[in-house]
Amino acid sequence: MTTAVASDVAERLGAAKRASRSIGLLDDAAKTLLLDGIADALSADTARIVTANRDDLERGEADGISAGLRDRLMLDEARVASLARAVRDVARLPDPVGRVLDERELPGGVRLQKVSVPFGVVASIYEARPNVTVDITALALRSGNAVVLRGGSAAQSTNAALIEAMRGALQRAGVDPDGIQTVDDFGRDGARALMRARGLVDVLVPRGSAQLIETVVTESTVPVIETGAGVVHIVLDESAPLEWAREIVVNAKAQRPSVCNAVETVLVVRSAADRLVPPVSAALIGAGVTIHGDDDVRRLVPAAVPATDDDWATEHMSLDLAMRVVDDLDEALEHIRRYSTMHTEAIVTADDANAERFLAEVDAAVVMANASTRFTDGGEFGFGAEVGISTQKLHARGPMGLPELTSTKWLARGAGQTRA
Repeated sequence: MTTAVASDVAERLGAAKRASRSIGLLDDAAKTLLLDGIADALSADTARIVTANRDDLERGEADGISAGLRDRLMLDEARVASLARAVRDVARLPDPVGRVLDERELPGGVRLQKVSVPFGVVASIYEARPNVTVDITALALRSGNAVVLRGGSAAQSTNAALIEAMRGALQRAGVDPDGIQTVDDFGRDGARALMRARGLVDVLVPRGSAQLIETVVTESTVPVIETGAGVVHIVLDESAPLEWAREIVVNAKAQRPSVCNAVETVLVVRSAADRLVPPVSAALIGAGVTIHGDDDVRRLVPAAVPATDDDWATEHMSLDLAMRVVDDLDEALEHIRRYSTMHTEAIVTADDANAERFLAEVDAAVVMANASTRFTDGGEFGFGAEVGISTQKLHARGPMGLPELTSTKWLARGAGQTRA
């Protein structure tokens, strides 16, 4: 990282810090109008955004990026419209700032209140996900924060068009446009400077591959909320209804395989293998999925390819799925403990005791019984959008919405009291 880049990045972050002071004072109505203006700007600039995205897609195809990343990168008119709707949804969520979380009065009469306040400057480093550019910006502004973005070279043209539209909306609303910043034009040096901007960035949220997240977590000097890769499991126990098993697994894998809440491994209890593995596998294969199976699975599904040890730890982000037969729920839980990234885990069962045991024993941000793992999403959870899905245990865990982008402070109101 050159000194010049660090200096230039620091200048932008300083501008974001200054803008955050006025953004943090905006009231509920002003923030709602601001986000509506951003949604209007995205809709008005759809053609330009889609054209910029086409440039990124063509460059990505030439560079050989994976099909999963291309799917995450792609913005067409429908997806831009969806982004604008998500911004409007966030605008109508309850204001997370100023909530009274605790209050009490000291013996001498000093009144205390614990209230929610903005962080200040929220930053994010992510890859080939232009939707994150909009989602995090909307959530940051709604919670009274400025935002700094590093969206990666794969989506650079798209992100530039999105940021230009959104900064223009801030300008028209009379809000400091420096409340939205990007360091994309500084490349990797800009990302490194962002990770070391202690005192200018209040919290940093990485989203992307396991390698990206590990780099940010280990190299940052600013506080990081860790989001994780999704090696997601679904267990089919001996009582799992076939229709539920088939519909849930196919939805969790094939609806959108490139996202972190897509299932990567299915574990089938042995006593149900003959009943469940062939029809569930047939439905998966019919949806274009390649099954990587252990010996028991391959005996029942000749079309399956042999699973390797690496398959159990892989987030494919493609139409590939690992499938294994386990002796019982105990072995399924042990497999999950070994390979889980603590993102989302699910069981399909008609046995209430097994469901409750699974919900209690599995250590993950989201644990489900009899539902598709694709529900792990800020929008589906009613947050309007999400900053990311935290797999850590401090401050925030699971899909992060508006409350997770606030901190707290204590307000004390007295009448001349002094401490004895």
